[in-house]
Amino acid sequence: MDGVEPIGHSTNLVGVSTPLLASQAFNDHPLPLHISGVREMNGSLFEMLGEAEDLEDAGEAFYKYMIAVFGLEPEQREKHQAGQSVRRYRSSFLRLLKGWGYDSNGSEGAVLKGWVESRFGLFPTFHKGPITLSSAGWVAYVEEKMSSRFHNNSIYAQLDLVYEFCQWALAKFAAPGASHLQLYRGLNDFSEHRLVERLDKRRSVVRLNSLASFTSLRDIAECFGDTILETAVPLCKVVFFNTLLPTHPLKGEAEYLVIGGDYTVTAAYW
Repeated sequence: MDGVEPIGHSTNLVGVSTPLLASQAFNDHPLPLHISGVREMNGSLFEMLGEAEDLEDAGEAFYKYMIAVFGLEPEQREKHQAGQSVRRYRSSFLRLLKGWGYDSNGSEGAVLKGWVESRFGLFPTFHKGPITLSSAGWVAYVEEKMSSRFHNNSIYAQLDLVYEFCQWALAKFAAPGASHLQLYRGLNDFSEHRLVERLDKRRSVVRLNSLASFTSLRDIAECFGDTILETAVPLCKVVFFNTLLPTHPLKGEAEYLVIGGDYTVTAAYW
């Protein structure tokens, strides 16, 4: 911890203190995480998932459940009562993922970072620029994360289910018995990451943004910058991964969305 700015709220919804959750010690020895009440309130979903034969079946079941609960199909869009003119589609986690894929510092990215802050307690460290609690960047982030454009369909509840399904799928099909995944992130500079400690010429402890993109394929990471960060990510910090759903907007880059905090990373330079 750098002692300059608090890393997050004193409380969260996962039952592990935010400073511990954000620490390298937690990453070395992770604990299972669950968002309070989500599995208990959606027992029928997890009963249905238990009958899936593989991850593709599970993904189809999850998507159908989300359609039924949140009305995500185009024909279920809201309309004005008078004249039946078309309004916007109901907010969807898929729309947020699509926006994140275009620009993680856009409005959709702010909503996703806001969800991490709400559920896991972590403040973002970067949104359009480095931010602190007293900076103009913080004000811009708060304005975007609270935009009514994305909060008209229980969007945080949708993301809660995405996270819990992701954790279920990792344990059941994608990485049974594993505790970590070796992932890569390409970058051109460290403006989005705070250096906490330099361990040697190649290894450092960096504070990742509250939500960050990684890939499981080093070759893809090389396309995003001349510095490649490699780190072991605890499964409990993975929010979404490439094969979680049969179709989604992040398919092309073997992408993983990872909850931030302090990570030991190995840097390779090209």
